[in-house]
Parts: sequence; structure tokens; C-alpha cells
Amino acid sequence: MPKGYWLPQIDVRNMDGYKAYMEATPSAHEKYRGNALVRGGKMEVLEGHPRSRNVIREFPDYASALACYASDEYQRARLLRLPHSDIDFLIVEGFDGTQPVQTGTPPASAAGKGFWIAHVDVTGPEGYKVYAVALDAPLGQFGGRYLVRGGAQEVPEGKARPRTVVIEFPSFDAARACYYSPDYQAVKKLRDGNAEVDLVVVEGYGGPKF
Repeated sequence: MPKGYWLPQIDVRNMDGYKAYMEATPSAHEKYRGNALVRGGKMEVLEGHPRSRNVIREFPDYASALACYASDEYQRARLLRLPHSDIDFLIVEGFDGTQPVQTGTPPASAAGKGFWIAHVDVTGPEGYKVYAVALDAPLGQFGGRYLVRGGAQEVPEGKARPRTVVIEFPSFDAARACYYSPDYQAVKKLRDGNAEVDLVVVEGYGGPKF
């Protein structure tokens, strides 16, 4: 069964107030098993204009991710966030299909994994399909695997592009190196003109799960 993910992207206006929200959320996350994969941390904007703070939480399934957001526990915590931040909040279905064949051995990092988060408007479907097929090769060289690749999504707050992709790498450096590699840049040309994209590379989180 595919996993489910929260993908909030946030601009924090008052960090002290926002911290009160973060301190109020663990009961909801523990109840629904929402494991923190990214929680702020280092990031680099590769394309477009994403917000300044990124979070990824992984749930056992899409239904659990939706239920956690709707829960009384989370909704009470959410009230603490509203005055202190602007947010685009996505809840998305994970990917459980075929993964890229791993052809390289990029080093892992003690600092944790790295991720691409991409929000996409596909303007040329046929051209984008060619890009999506060709993307597997450079991802395989750098240890990339899909967590989200399209699929169902809900946007309970803010707005989002209609397609979401999340790719996990062994490290932030591997995620960054994949994007700037000659092989990926050649593949990217297949996407140019066929999609509008906000793409950020973010550092994984190694603290408490909930």
C-alpha cells in the first residue's frame, strides 16, 4: 500500500510563535505515525519560487495522513500556527511503483538524507512523459528513489501546482550533485517548455520522529 505524506511549505513570520505550534504537534503525529523526514534544515532553491521552510512527514498510508490533519489533536495545534506563518499545505499519496535502477554508489551522509521536492504544472503532456522516462537514468546514478510521483493529493491550506514529485537521495550532497550533473541537465532539456516547476533540494531531519 502506498504511504502518505504531508508536504507543508511555510514562510514563518514569527518564529517564537511558530515554535509553540511545533511543540503542540507530537501527540497527533505519534497517534497517526507521522514520521518527520524533513523539518526545516538546509535547502537550496533550484527552480521557481518555493517558500522558505519545508517539511516532509511520512505516514503509513494516505488515509492516515488525511486523518491526522483532520484530527482534533492537530486542529488544536494548527490554531497556534495560523497567526505566525503563511503556508501551502499538501497531503499527497506516495509512490509504490518501479524505482530507478541504481547504477552508481553515491556516499551516504551522517547528516542524513537529501530530497528533491517538485511542484509541477505540466503544459506539454507528451513532452513531459518523455522527460519522466529519461529521468530514471540520472536518478539511478545518484541513488535517487521516488517517494511521491504524481498520485492523489489534497490542498487543505494555501495553493499548489497540480502535480507533486518527491525524490529521496542518500544525502543532501547527492541530491544537489544529481541536479547539477551533465546527465540530468541533458534530461532537463526534455522538460523545458513542457512544464512549469518549483523545485527545491532539502536536507533530511535526524531528530525525534514525532
